Amino acid sequence: MNPHAVARRIIGLVVSLLVASVLIFLATNALPGSVAGILLGTQASPEEVAALETRLGLDRPLVIRYLEWISGVVVGDFGTSMISGQEVMSQILPRLGISVWLIVSGMLIALVVAIPLGTHAALRRRHLSGFLSSMLSQVGLAVPAFWAAMWLVIVFAVHLRWFPAGGYVPLTQDPARWASHLALPALSLGLVQGSLLSRYVRSAVIEVTGEDWFRTARSVGWSRWGALLRHGSRNVAISLLTVLGLQIATLLVGAIIIEQVFSIQGLGSRLLRAVSQRDLVLVQGIVLILVWTVLVINFVVDAIYHVVDPRLRNTREAR
Repeated sequence: MNPHAVARRIIGLVVSLLVASVLIFLATNALPGSVAGILLGTQASPEEVAALETRLGLDRPLVIRYLEWISGVVVGDFGTSMISGQEVMSQILPRLGISVWLIVSGMLIALVVAIPLGTHAALRRRHLSGFLSSMLSQVGLAVPAFWAAMWLVIVFAVHLRWFPAGGYVPLTQDPARWASHLALPALSLGLVQGSLLSRYVRSAVIEVTGEDWFRTARSVGWSRWGALLRHGSRNVAISLLTVLGLQIATLLVGAIIIEQVFSIQGLGSRLLRAVSQRDLVLVQGIVLILVWTVLVINFVVDAIYHVVDPRLRNTREAR
């Protein structure tokens, strides 16, 4: 990618981040209810509520409040919680690592499930085993993540007692217990996502096996698996990368649900509590990090396209 193309992509990313911050700020401030009213309780008079809003700066114009907030965010200051009085980042950072481990583990499990399952379903689509693989992925698509989580708990935590039913232990404290506590939540998230990704892998493999060069490779003695791994893996990877970029947001939402099921005190559970308390500054900080994460990951995925697919790189550089 030439320097001009890189500059255009970076400028587009920065504009997207700023637009996202504006929308998040407007959305959180449009929530019904009053922070001052929540802090003072139902017995507070309108005068007391108005006085507290003035002290908190909530009566100032939205533009001024946004500019102060975003200028702090740029230097790493996400503000102070209106409810607890603690810095927002001090409440986000300890929980961010928990959610990141859950999402990354879930994505890895999804890939481990999707790639062989989807490939087998495509290469053996005219056989019973391929039909069963395809049907299994369809069943997985119909299963909500929380429902899969409950069944995993019933089978592997309650009956077999192989894994704990909930909670979280930091990796630095006890790696073995960390892995055992993360196993069921990651499986709950990864199995459902893997079923979805396997459908895209299946479609990509079917498209690849229909190409002339694939038939040529088969005619000179390559097996289907060998020809696919040697010549078609890059084409499949492009389709998979596209879906992975789009699925990041879905994984974040799924992680919030899974954290509730397994009583994991991650970023999602903290977000839900902040919304219920109408802690606007904390809600803005958490949602901003989540949205920016999705935008940055999609930016990285788009950049990886140029490594995986030279045709895309040459086309964009010619513009």
